[in-house]
Order: sequence, then structure tokens, then C-alpha cells
Amino acid sequence: MANGPGDVSADRVPPADVEPPSRRAALVYNPIKVDAAQLRSSVSRLSAEAGWDEPLFFETTVEDLGDGVTRRALAENVDAVLVAGGDGTVRAVSEAVCGSDVPLTIVPSGTGNLLARNLFLPLGDPETMIRATFEGDRLPIDVAFAALRRPDGSSVEHAFVVMGGMGLDAAMIANTSGDLKKKVGWIAYVDGAARSLARATPFRIMYQIPGRKLHSARVQSILVANCGSLPAGLELIPEASVSDGELDVAIFAPKNFWGWFLVWRRVAWDNSFLRRFRAGRQVLSLRTRDNTVIYSRGEGIELQAESAQAVQLDGDEFGEATRIRVRLVAGGIIAALPAGHDTSRL
Repeated sequence: MANGPGDVSADRVPPADVEPPSRRAALVYNPIKVDAAQLRSSVSRLSAEAGWDEPLFFETTVEDLGDGVTRRALAENVDAVLVAGGDGTVRAVSEAVCGSDVPLTIVPSGTGNLLARNLFLPLGDPETMIRATFEGDRLPIDVAFAALRRPDGSSVEHAFVVMGGMGLDAAMIANTSGDLKKKVGWIAYVDGAARSLARATPFRIMYQIPGRKLHSARVQSILVANCGSLPAGLELIPEASVSDGELDVAIFAPKNFWGWFLVWRRVAWDNSFLRRFRAGRQVLSLRTRDNTVIYSRGEGIELQAESAQAVQLDGDEFGEATRIRVRLVAGGIIAALPAGHDTSRL
């Protein structure tokens, strides 16, 4: 019998007491950097409180810094990924998550926490960040990929979310003692910098930002940055933004040893102090510019060095390269932030 006016067909009646689809998160963590038992317990408890299923857990290893296990987690169709470890772990997990639209929660751990610092996340409150997975805000942030040409002609490509560099900065990281870093944290890089400066020699590069002229320069180091802040309040590149769809480039080209004092003045005094005040910015606008530090900006960069140079990505050694091509994936990661987090500085 046909349904009369006002009748509702049976196939249109919503079923009663329909449960929402289950959701599940995955935690990728470096067991050396975290208290694994406590962290896993917190993620499980807060997942349950949010009505999510029991999370998946993946440990990183020497062979798998986090990208491999993260891809395994994504293959399980998880709804969120949390990462806990040092800057290298965050970098590797970000590489795998990029483009997936699965939100990434950074639970600050380790010594540097550079991406977390640049996002102004709470460094000593892991539960706040874990809760952000289930009830926080979301912010698309940029991810950079560096294609490295090795001296033997082979090529590899890896992501970075903070900054990559060629030259002295990479040599400094290579010369930093791992044991010292474990004991005193990022301050250990001062020792690596001192040893690197003693034998630093400039090298020539050709570089080009898309849509700009080709340039040649004799440099000590070149940095390509997604973020600009370092520990201790140092602003290496004060106007860098993790979500502006552009990369910032800093070229360090002191002419001699004393030129490093001008570099230090630019980073530690001009960028990190004077720029905070209106009067300070007026002083900077009147000062004669020098070429010890050259800044630029664009959607990527391609550079060629006259000889193989050390490379670092997010504070980890990546061997030597003669050529680097950096491309940007704007909004490649959906970062989870605490509810109401101030994003005006990002």
C-alpha cells in the first residue's frame, strides 16, 4: 500500500540510538626521550575520556626515526597522530604525515623542541597537548622538502619543519658531542660552534629563488627556514612564519673572523632585542646595512655549491651535498593546538 500524505517511508526513518563512528589515535614516540609508560598511560586515559578507541603505539628505532611507523599508523586509518621525541623524531613523523590531512599533535620532549617553541606550545605540560588531539584547535602549517644531490651523483629527499642548512651550521652540529648534548641540552652546540669556527672556510654558491635572479656569493653558511626562533630567546630570522606559505633564507657571509661579531650582533642584539621596541626599530632603520647576513624569502630555493658541504635538517646531520633544491608544501600539516591557543604570533 502506498504511503499517504505525511507518511514517512521506512527507509527514511533514522535508526534509533546510532553510535557515532569510532575514532582512534596513534602515538609515535622515541623511547629514549620520554617516559614511555607514563606517556602511553596518559594517551590511553585521555582517549577513553574523549570517547575514542584504545590508541595505537609505535616506537621509533635507530633504523626507523619515525617516518616508517607513522606510515604504518596512517595505513590503519587513524584519525590523529601524536609525536613525542626530539626534533629529529618530529621531523621524520612530519615527513610521513604531510599531505594526509590527519592532524598531528606535538608532545614536547627532548632538548630542542624547536617546532613546539615556534608554535608557542606549552613545553612542560604534556597532558594539555594530548588533550588538544581530541578537543583542540587546528592550524595548517608549512612543510619544506630538501632534495640533496650527493657527491656521487645520487639524490635523496627529506622534509624539515624548522630549518635546513649547508655549511658552518651543519658542521657545528656534526662537531657537537652527543653525550654533552644529553647532559646540558642545546647549550652543547656552543662547544660544537667553537670547534667548527676554528677551521671554518668560506665556499662559493650559486642560488636562485623562484622568480628571482640567479646570485653568486661566497658564504660560510646558508639557512633555509620555516621557523626563525631558537632557544634562549634568539631570533635567527625574526619575521619567519610557519604558516605564511613562504620560506625564509639567511646567508651568513662574514669577510673575516671579526665579521662574526657583526653576525652575532645581528642575531643576538638586533633581531632578538632591538626589534621588540619601537625605538629599537628606529635605530635599526638608521643603521648602515652590512652584508654579513643577507635575508631573502620565497616559495623555495635551488643552490649549487662549488664543493661538497655538510648539510643539516632540523638539527640532524644529513651528510654532504653539492646541490640542494628546496620546495615548500604550504599547509602540508594540520597541527593540533590547545583550545583557544593564540595564533596571532604565528
